[in-house]
Amino acid sequence: MTAYTATVTVRLKHGVLDPEAETTKDALERLGFELEALRSADRFEIDLDADSPEAAADRADEMAERLLANPTIHDYDVDVVEA
Repeated sequence: MTAYTATVTVRLKHGVLDPEAETTKDALERLGFELEALRSADRFEIDLDADSPEAAADRADEMAERLLANPTIHDYDVDVVEA
């Protein structure tokens, strides 16, 4: 088995209210920054052993589906690198 780090990034789907991002966007604009939109996200780094990068990604994907993300309101991405 090989050690991998899977990074799962979870964000709200477009159209779902994101009050944290709205508040941060307003604050950035008051500081003089110009931006069209801002979305918040959570990032999880998971260290695990697996037989291949694909197997590690499959395990991280299952973790996201079962706990880290709510598929009704969240999108998520999984990225795997060898540790």
